[in-house]
Amino acid sequence: QVQLVESGGGFVQAGGSLRLSCAASGGTFSSYNMGWFRQAPGKEREFVAGISRSGSMTYYADSVKGRFTISRDNAKNTVYLQMKNLKPEDTAVYYCAASGYSRIVYLPRQYNYWGQGTQVTVSS
Repeated sequence: QVQLVESGGGFVQAGGSLRLSCAASGGTFSSYNMGWFRQAPGKEREFVAGISRSGSMTYYADSVKGRFTISRDNAKNTVYLQMKNLKPEDTAVYYCAASGYSRIVYLPRQYNYWGQGTQVTVSS
């Protein structure tokens, strides 16, 4: 059983930056591909970014490509999401998740473990 705890959310003005962290415990962190998702009020949970077990491969949703960077530190059992040039439409609860699939996957149902989420609010 893997436990995931996100942190780093908050309130920021458009154009600002935030760095989210997700600390894992209770499992072998390096055996999971990791992903970040977000969910805005009234909308479905959507994929934001994913990273492979070693960190050598990453993938981003088109809406965040060039602005967000996912990374991981397997020695610290932590995955990060650096967000720059934030826009009001980035406002959502952000979740990290762990997947046992052998490749980066994009659907919520393909992830086995989830954090509780952290709120990101971007004002215009």
